[in-house]
Amino acid sequence: MTAEVVVEVPATSANLGPGFDSLGLALAVVDRVHARFVPGSAVTVEVVGQGAGTVATDASNLVARVVRTGLAAFDESGELAGRGLALRCENAVPHGRGLGSSAAAIVGALAVAAHLADVADAVSSAELVALATRLEGHPDNVAPAVLGGATVAWLETGEVGPVGRAVRLAVHPDVTPVLAIPEQECATERARGALPTRVAHADAVFNVARAALLVHALASDPALLLEATDDRLHQPQRRSVYPAALGLVEAVRDARIPAAVSGAGPSVIAFAVGDPAPVVARLAELAGPAWQVRAVPVAARGVWAR
Repeated sequence: MTAEVVVEVPATSANLGPGFDSLGLALAVVDRVHARFVPGSAVTVEVVGQGAGTVATDASNLVARVVRTGLAAFDESGELAGRGLALRCENAVPHGRGLGSSAAAIVGALAVAAHLADVADAVSSAELVALATRLEGHPDNVAPAVLGGATVAWLETGEVGPVGRAVRLAVHPDVTPVLAIPEQECATERARGALPTRVAHADAVFNVARAALLVHALASDPALLLEATDDRLHQPQRRSVYPAALGLVEAVRDARIPAAVSGAGPSVIAFAVGDPAPVVARLAELAGPAWQVRAVPVAARGVWAR
């Protein structure tokens, strides 16, 4: 048993245009969780930064709940799950903006539990992705939060349901993501609810080709990113959910800059190849003052303890 641990976990951007529920990217915006056992059985949570004053600070907090779940999964004795916990969540990942805040909370909390239970060295990245996927519901955000870099994730059929799997890709060193983050939030459930139950065969073929191309473009040939980030499968269908975000994506792409809605939105992710300053300036010009625009490096590593 470890008495105290500090875990860091990156933000993530999922989909990246055509890779719906499968492609993701880790971003160098980091949430930090300090955790320690305390006497008794109560859980206290201090939240600093994003979510302060709005998210729960007791045992109903998402991080607290997942730490408990992780302790129950990792501790064979069954004694640790009921112990008292003091958590401090220093959040930099914006909530409800399509940047993987819930995935960061889940992955960070599972890593906390593994370290508190002294089994972190025995829990593989694959196991962490699988467990986080069961809690999050899909693997596209949790995979880069665990592995860092870019990831391709999928679901396999397991004995008790779908199992999240993922592989990591190293991103070409010339590629820098540029984020445009609005003030307003968007619930993932609302964005998913806007999707149709059927898609045209031609649109499915279009996205399969672009998603495959995007893997190559991110890793080896960034000159293809504009074509590779195009999408027909989910972004146009969600126009009513995030009209401003989709309008910005279209304007940025018209300026010949690769761009997509980040995850369930409403943040927008663009890609600079080489010096990111011109892309930052152009994106800020197109977005206007209601959006926060900044270049954010790819996070080469995923969740880690220090």
